[in-house]
Amino acid sequence: MKNNQKYVKQYFAPQGVTMDWMQKTAIEKPPVWCSVDLRDGNQALIVPMSLEEKLEFFKLLCKIGFKEIEVGFPAASETEYEFCRTIIEQNLIPDDVTIQVLTQAREHIIAKTFEAIDGAKHAIVHLYNSTSVAQRQQVFKREKKQIVDIAVEGAKLCKAYKDKAKGKITFEYSPESFTGTEPEFAVEICNAVLDIWKPTAEDKAIINLPVTVSHSMPHVYASQVEYMCKNLRNRESLIISLHPHNDRGCAVADSEMGLLAGGDRIEGTLFGNGERTGNVDIVTLALNMYSQGVDPQLDFSDLPSITAVYERVTRMKVSERQPYSGQLVFAAFSGSHQDTIAKGMKYRQERHLDTWTVPYLPLDPADVGRVYEADVIRINSQSGKGGIGYILETQFKLVLPPKMREQFGYHVKSISDHEHRELGSTEVHDIFLRDFVNVCDKLNVLEAGYEDVASEHLKGKIVIEYDGKATKVEVEGNGRLDCVSMAIKQVTGKDFLLENYVEHAIEEKSTSKAASYICITKDGKNYWGAGIHTDIMTSSVKALVSAVNRMIESGV
Repeated sequence: MKNNQKYVKQYFAPQGVTMDWMQKTAIEKPPVWCSVDLRDGNQALIVPMSLEEKLEFFKLLCKIGFKEIEVGFPAASETEYEFCRTIIEQNLIPDDVTIQVLTQAREHIIAKTFEAIDGAKHAIVHLYNSTSVAQRQQVFKREKKQIVDIAVEGAKLCKAYKDKAKGKITFEYSPESFTGTEPEFAVEICNAVLDIWKPTAEDKAIINLPVTVSHSMPHVYASQVEYMCKNLRNRESLIISLHPHNDRGCAVADSEMGLLAGGDRIEGTLFGNGERTGNVDIVTLALNMYSQGVDPQLDFSDLPSITAVYERVTRMKVSERQPYSGQLVFAAFSGSHQDTIAKGMKYRQERHLDTWTVPYLPLDPADVGRVYEADVIRINSQSGKGGIGYILETQFKLVLPPKMREQFGYHVKSISDHEHRELGSTEVHDIFLRDFVNVCDKLNVLEAGYEDVASEHLKGKIVIEYDGKATKVEVEGNGRLDCVSMAIKQVTGKDFLLENYVEHAIEEKSTSKAASYICITKDGKNYWGAGIHTDIMTSSVKALVSAVNRMIESGV
């Protein structure tokens, strides 16, 4: 790439900041959250939400727990205005929720804005004008004083309309394109607005510091936040709000560092929707805090349902790799990862731990409405025995011996590789039942009777079907399974060694079945089979028959 020289620094690193906040290692309390989905997010949609869709989304945001919601730019369109009037007139705004509306510093727009919020119990009027060097020079072609005059005039108009309003009005001011504005000028224009509004500790004003376009590394933005916090007048009367966009992919880092540097409030959207690369994703921010032991005071315990509503009303798609909310973010396809997660889950369950330290999973999927079996262990050609065994054990109560898990794991991976697709947990179970359980294709035991001959010595009368022909044989052995094994060898002419035998009960609702697993060896190679039946002895015979059938099928 040869044209990097044309890109010049468009941000300003402030002087005189200590950056002491960099010594902090965590955010210890949640910020004030303000959703801008219905305004900033909505204006970025290819097809903006209809009135009905905005109403549904507004109710969802209230249910999640947002106490401040920017509902639109009422003077921008009739739909925006109508939505604002609808939620007020139909009394849809919960008493503990404050709506926020955006306005430019122009009288007819401010007038329309106050008209739109008439009757609201509590509203935030968000005034803004652009302050960056690029906008001053290229768009407005005005000097700094003229830009300050625009903000001051807008502040005066807002104050005059507030004096006539019935509800409680809180003011917010944004020096739009803050990150491209000289820090000292940003302080100057914000202080000029505050001189008009005269906030107090009881009636605070919000100063919003938007990353309208991301130009710098996150610590630079945070240092700008620190500078503003230290140089704005009457800091105790202010709420410092952050509104990061994601042009550099740093919106979450900008927000977290900005909060450490003195920010009190976050404006963002669900899943990061917004113009260009979007706004900061409040889901990610909130769950980052949650996974560090901080209650974000937003409820994302049913994230799949929230995602479904969002995708339907916005016609946007949540990426499969979106932190916390994407379909694959908890998924482990790698065999080693699956084995580690399975062991971590078992370790936690065995010790009845209250804390969450499962490897590869920074957050308990169940806390956001995800299902371990469906979302965590995903089976494809990269999967391993641990994950496949975990699925069979947790979903289907089949505890395979370790060596059998390994053999079945290779079998499943081969099928996935051949078909070039992921296999669902039910498919994995079906494969196990089809290829390893009660297999009687070539060989089957039709009848088996036993008589005691001596201590621990039995005579068996066994009827075996082999290649479609039934044969009755009498054998003597050390036990029932030994008798069946000897009978099979006699009828088939195939020799093998019974290497391993494991059994356990399967609880299935009102019935109880037994699962048996048997390994036979021939010429140094292992062949596993399984049997499932209500009678433990029958299940063990079926397991042996399955193992022999698998050996025969292999061509031995």
